[in-house]
Amino acid sequence: MKIKGRGKILVFISIAIIIIMAILSFYIIYAPTSNIQENTSNSADIFNENINNDNKISENHTITNDLFSNYYDTADSLLEKMTLEEKVSQMFLVRYPESEKSAILEIKNSSPGGYILFAKDFKNETKESIKDELKNCNSNSKINLFFGVDEEGGTVVRVSAYKNFRKYPFESSRDIYSKSGINGIINDSHEKSVLLKELGINMNLSPVVDIPRSSSDFIYKRAFSTNLDEVVNYTENIIKTMNEDNIISVMKHFPGYGNNVDTHTGISIDKRDFSTFENTDFVPFEKGIELGAPFILVNHNIVECMDKDNPASLSKNVHDILRDKLNFSGLIITDDLAMDAIYKYADNGNAATKAVLAGNDMIISSDFKKQRDEVISAVNIGTISENLINTSVRRILACKFAYGII
Repeated sequence: MKIKGRGKILVFISIAIIIIMAILSFYIIYAPTSNIQENTSNSADIFNENINNDNKISENHTITNDLFSNYYDTADSLLEKMTLEEKVSQMFLVRYPESEKSAILEIKNSSPGGYILFAKDFKNETKESIKDELKNCNSNSKINLFFGVDEEGGTVVRVSAYKNFRKYPFESSRDIYSKSGINGIINDSHEKSVLLKELGINMNLSPVVDIPRSSSDFIYKRAFSTNLDEVVNYTENIIKTMNEDNIISVMKHFPGYGNNVDTHTGISIDKRDFSTFENTDFVPFEKGIELGAPFILVNHNIVECMDKDNPASLSKNVHDILRDKLNFSGLIITDDLAMDAIYKYADNGNAATKAVLAGNDMIISSDFKKQRDEVISAVNIGTISENLINTSVRRILACKFAYGII
């Protein structure tokens, strides 16, 4: 039987529909899923993002999964309006002055990136008085500040040392763990974060992730354990908890203190081989980096296998290892440059310049004005490139946006 007229048209349309449906079915089944999946990441949550593009983070380093990349555009818009003096000032976490009046004067004149507070700053104060004081500091600053403390627990407590802030000082992580296990550590970390944030403090220079060898080592009382696996588990839980509480953590003291002496009062020479660091000291830092730790503090030990001529805090090679080997894209900060271990290696007053050239984004300083002027001068004469300053300040501003500080 012959098909005529309208019948031919219907047959043609039916065949065309079958072919189109077959093509669509093949595409849905076999096409790459990356072309059809929605990007459902929340740009406000820096800890749960999967960033696939390489991001250039300095003149010499390229890192994947850059921690603050979602905030760089916003940071850039602020950075381009800043003077050199304002940018360099952002790179300093400054010892808090003797009074609120002095702090506000310093902020108006020099605009530091933030302040680190010590026990003396909480003595004879109350929760309300500290909260008001730090709020006043921010209200006088063009860019809101980092406010940090070393509230480690145990032998290092700045806030909870006083009953106006907590009935008892926070215990050491080791003591808490022996009584309450890892849940006790998590609960303790939550309590610290709640207290600090109540005061307006947004950074806790903690956790200590060093691995001492024995109970006689200098860092032992501040460290969690001499056992690598225990320290890694501790680091994982602390970083996760502090991220959840939206308070800035500062892992310390890279590249690992081990059994070295106190650099507050002298020079410490670390003679361990590089494989020891790879297999032990680096591992907790790598875990924290994996989980989105925003800051790492570098110590003043001279680690001969990495740089026999400079303290780690002033060593470009140590910083390159942290960036390139451990893939860290957050902020690197020095230990306080006022420590005795620094003086021999920067006896001509160029410690801050060396710290910037080594790769530090921020400097803990007890001599802010002098060191700030030193860095500005180094940029003006070409010792430090302004691009290097911009790289660090971009990262600082992005961090502040990420944590809702600005």
